[in-house]
Amino acid sequence: MEVIIADDHELATLVADAIERLLHRESAPVLGLATGSSPLSVYDELTRRHEDNGLSFAGVRGFMLDEYVGLPASHPQCYRNVIDAEFVSRVDFEDGAVQGPNGMAGDLTAASAEYDRAIAEAGGIDLQILGIGTDGHIAFNEPGSSLASRTRVKTLAHQTRMDNARFFDDNVDQVPQHCLTQGLGTIMEARHLMLIATGGHKAEAVHQMVEGPISSMWPATVLQMHPHATVLVDDAAASRLQLGDYYRQTYASKLDRNRL
Repeated sequence: MEVIIADDHELATLVADAIERLLHRESAPVLGLATGSSPLSVYDELTRRHEDNGLSFAGVRGFMLDEYVGLPASHPQCYRNVIDAEFVSRVDFEDGAVQGPNGMAGDLTAASAEYDRAIAEAGGIDLQILGIGTDGHIAFNEPGSSLASRTRVKTLAHQTRMDNARFFDDNVDQVPQHCLTQGLGTIMEARHLMLIATGGHKAEAVHQMVEGPISSMWPATVLQMHPHATVLVDDAAASRLQLGDYYRQTYASKLDRNRL
């Protein structure tokens, strides 16, 4: 695991650089896309490069991490609509190139298995963008999730629903109780994981993820087992890291600063 501590602008630039290199390197790249506040600056930077420099997403496939169960496709907080507004509609993805789990499926178990198959048939995810919850969840894998889990239905923790209530008029009762989410095992199959966390409210989760024991109580700790995971945090999110100075030293002395 590589830990990079920098300001939000540099973090977004580093992730965008990695994605741009991937798009130039691969003929049919596959991106894993996350919603939430963490990746917004990355999507803004990629959109800027598309508009100013012609960076193209034609031929790129995208897979979302999760989707609420039972939220109609017309609802503004349906994650298909959120990712379209935040990123997909702002660049030149081809129609249907980005897909997510079907939270309105009649058979959610079958829909989950179908989603994992779709990812595999696309060749797997080359680069997965991730955020982290205050309780250490990634995607909607709440504390207690199996570290080998696949895409499946999960019940959202009360804290997660409270955190997401701001998107539902600050009314936690409007936040769905269930979701379809990529499992930790599914996420770990991506070839490169890039997790972004900013703000002091994420500091304990970042500390546990990077320096704590691997445990289902802090699901993001599974990233310690990935051969190519990059954790990008600002000073506030890094404030609980015991080895923060070492991570800064390591990044400052990299032999190749462009290679994450």
